[in-house]
Amino acid sequence: MNEASPVPPSPAHQIRRQFLEFFAARSHTVVPSSPLIPQDDPTLLFVNAGMVQFKDVFLGREQREYRRAASVQRCLRAGGKHNDLENVGYTPRHHTLFEMLGNFSFGDYFKADAIRWGWEFLTEVLGISKDRLVVSVFNGAGERAPYDQEAYDLWCEFLPRDRIYACAAKENFWQMGDTGPCGPCSEIHIFGGDQAPGDAERGGPFGPEHEDDKYLELWNLVFMQYEKRGDGSLSPLPRPSIDTGAGLERLAAVCEGVRTNYETGLLKPLVDHAKALAGVDGPQGETESSYQVIADHARATTFLIADGIFPDRAGRSYVLRRIMRRAIRYGTQVGLEQPFFHDMCRATIACFSEAYPELEAACAMVDEVVRAEETAFRRTLARGLKRVQVAMEGLGVEGEVFPVAVAAELYDTYGFPVDLTALIARERGLRLDEPEVDLEIHRRQGTEEAFQGQGDAVQRIYFEVANALEQPPTFVGYETENADATVLAIVDAGCTVASATVGARVEIVFSQTPFYAESGGQVGDAGAATGQGFHFRIDDTRKPAKGVHFHAGALEGGALAVGDVVRLEVDSPRRQKIRNHHSATHLLHHALRAVLGPHVVQKGSLVGPSSLRFDFSHPRPLSAEERHEVERRINVEVRKNSASCTDEMGLDAAKRSGAMGLFDEKYADRVRVVRIGSESVELCGGTHVARTGEIGSVLITSETGIAQGVRRMEAVTGEAATHYVQRLGSVVSEASARLHAGRAEEILAKIDRLAAELKAQTRENAELKRQLATGGASVAVETIAVADFQLLVKRVKNADPKTLRQAADTLRDRLGNGVVVLGSDAGGKAHLLVAATKNLVGRVHAGTLVKVLAIHIEGRGGGRPELAQAGGPRLSGLDAALAGAADALRAQLSNRSGG
Repeated sequence: MNEASPVPPSPAHQIRRQFLEFFAARSHTVVPSSPLIPQDDPTLLFVNAGMVQFKDVFLGREQREYRRAASVQRCLRAGGKHNDLENVGYTPRHHTLFEMLGNFSFGDYFKADAIRWGWEFLTEVLGISKDRLVVSVFNGAGERAPYDQEAYDLWCEFLPRDRIYACAAKENFWQMGDTGPCGPCSEIHIFGGDQAPGDAERGGPFGPEHEDDKYLELWNLVFMQYEKRGDGSLSPLPRPSIDTGAGLERLAAVCEGVRTNYETGLLKPLVDHAKALAGVDGPQGETESSYQVIADHARATTFLIADGIFPDRAGRSYVLRRIMRRAIRYGTQVGLEQPFFHDMCRATIACFSEAYPELEAACAMVDEVVRAEETAFRRTLARGLKRVQVAMEGLGVEGEVFPVAVAAELYDTYGFPVDLTALIARERGLRLDEPEVDLEIHRRQGTEEAFQGQGDAVQRIYFEVANALEQPPTFVGYETENADATVLAIVDAGCTVASATVGARVEIVFSQTPFYAESGGQVGDAGAATGQGFHFRIDDTRKPAKGVHFHAGALEGGALAVGDVVRLEVDSPRRQKIRNHHSATHLLHHALRAVLGPHVVQKGSLVGPSSLRFDFSHPRPLSAEERHEVERRINVEVRKNSASCTDEMGLDAAKRSGAMGLFDEKYADRVRVVRIGSESVELCGGTHVARTGEIGSVLITSETGIAQGVRRMEAVTGEAATHYVQRLGSVVSEASARLHAGRAEEILAKIDRLAAELKAQTRENAELKRQLATGGASVAVETIAVADFQLLVKRVKNADPKTLRQAADTLRDRLGNGVVVLGSDAGGKAHLLVAATKNLVGRVHAGTLVKVLAIHIEGRGGGRPELAQAGGPRLSGLDAALAGAADALRAQLSNRSGG
């Protein structure tokens, strides 16, 4: 494979820098792109617009230290409501991943500045001809908002009135959802020629309002000035805001003077690299789109894996798998028969790492994950394509439907993506009902996958409570485990109430609390709130809205009301166990990086009183030696009994200090930096031991894979570790007794001997079954003459599919020229097998024959021309299937000969 070399900056890559410098000079804070996984937003599968990371700011749920921002946000539209996947490579401008330039005002500047700066950047910084630009404004149609006269008047300062289009709400009114912030928008379009025509020259229904393809949208300015209510009415926002977006790929195409985004400096190097791997050069006619798909999908794959998403069978991971497998199939179609996609991802990193340094840091992980997925999928592709070919036999009429059950089986059995099956079907002129396939898959799996969350509805009561508080409650849990407080709010079954009586299960907000709320993987504290005549047992503590602690539990005695004074007491022994496990998690993280390498990054954790769980990026299982070394390093730090240290500092200072953290999460301006042991330094808001010796000891109990490139390690500490060792010792002792092993060390040798004996007996049983299945009689007695060859039909008792295959091989060899049909009723299910000698391939198709016979057992099946199997639940139909074999075979021969 060709090694990817660094790509020199192109005008396309320079636009990012120019954009950010332009708005930084106008007092905008440059905010880095957020990861592709939305934070705290269950309504989105991926970040699909530049404003997503500022959504809570626009909604008033979050305050930032700045009121103006600019960003270049990586976005993905390949799943959920926003899905451009099918169009990639077939249109000049659709992509899975793209970059969105955006400048934002949170109640600061408004239309005049947004319009002026957008115009200045396009015409003065990028040098786009003013004569080619037109704009659109909202005309008041389709929403309860007036004509945007203000925007129209402002645009008149920059271009003639006859190049300002007034469009309805569909094009020029934006809203975040069915309710919430919304407002008119104004779009800047570029005309495909040298001079955009005015009214007198248009002579027809042309222009942006008619979706005229001679015009291309470059920039969208959203003026958020209303709040939309449930009845559709609009009320003015007290602090109107600005949200703009401009696609980098489109701007690059215009600035570089090329026809498509794939010819820009952003994507052309990747398209050319794919061609070089395939040994071709220059435009490739009909196959050009294949290289464009490969380039686009390599870019999306690289960014997704770098953001911590790994290919798997559900949710975001399945979207990544679909993207990767589409690209790999297109690669095989242009002659890339060996794994190549990791090389494309390496080229992506070379192209984009200057703008996104995190790509270079993730290079090794991307390479390993992509190699493993492509290797696995190439096996899947070979099997799946054969199955697709079998299913397509007999189909081919334009518009005919590809079988839903087959598409579901391909996904369920082989992991063959449904959209890939649909793509192959479309290439043959067939249709596939993809939604129906999804339903069939869910029926088979007994699940109901959902990419989209339920939104903020269930959170509304928490936000209402939090917003109603005059002052946010104070957390004092770092200093103490006991405190006096006042009841500020009570939530019962999703409603606020003034009081609660004995037996009620409620959630309570106190004026201050020592209870740690579930966060950062650490479970919430438990304990009690007591007072005059009442006792409230606290089972859990959470902060579902604006950092406010909600204490959930049951009122076990008396009555409790808003305004009551309580004594709060944390369950101290339980918290100590949690502290032990949380501090051990930090030591584990550091030890894993020391033993395995710096590619290890935390992907999740769960810290409780009984154990810890830590998910991390690593492409393969740990060896026994690696696991022992990780455990050894942790316990060395525990035995040192080093004092822990916690400092509070600014986020930038924390990063400079080398503290590790999930920097794609939302942190406050000031953060806690926790040092555990001699070298572990992390950002963390959890509770920790004062000295490492408090942990006692750390014992790793398991290490497994939970997704492609993600491992999960579980461990116990202190008293829990002691109990685990004791239980393990009991199991070993019992195993020794049952195996009659004198010492524990002899257990493995005993198990090896038993396994060898079992294997030998299994082989012996299989051979006996095969002999029983084939029988000892002469083949000539058992066969039927069909045409110029022999047909052998036989029912075998209690033979599983593997035994049937072995028996069929033996019987087929005996025949030399013929077809074998076997039936069995093993495992409460009817089984059929058809095998044909090689000389009959072309005349007899075993897969077609077994499908016909399977009707009698209400089953389905298929296979190759020389060997096929089927299974079904109707045992009573087995004899009829076997009895009909000769007639079915003769019918097949007649059809193939045209008789």
